[in-house]
Amino acid sequence: MTTKADMYDVIRKPIITEKATMASENGAVVFEVAIDSNKPQIKEAVETLFGVKVKAVNTSITKGKAKRFRGMLGKRKDVKKAYVTLEEGNSIDVSTGL
Repeated sequence: MTTKADMYDVIRKPIITEKATMASENGAVVFEVAIDSNKPQIKEAVETLFGVKVKAVNTSITKGKAKRFRGMLGKRKDVKKAYVTLEEGNSIDVSTGL
C-alpha cells in the first residue's frame, strides 16, 4: 500500500445517506470500502488521500439481498462500510467529490 491508486482501491466512494449525515455531525465520515480491506489500511488511505488525522475506524459488512433479475434468482453484492472518526479540527467535505 504505497501508491495513490492502491488507496483508491481501498476506498470506493463516500456514502451520503441520512444516517451518514447524522454521523458527520459527530465528526465521522462514512465510506464504502473494499470488502477485503482492514482498519489500518482504511486509516492510512483516508489520511493519505484527504490529508486529515483519523481517530478511529469502525467497519460493518452488509450482506447482499437475494433479488430477482429478469425472473432469475440472483444476489446483490456484499458491501463493507467504514465509519471513519476524525480528530478534532479535521473535516472532509464529501459533497464536492474526490
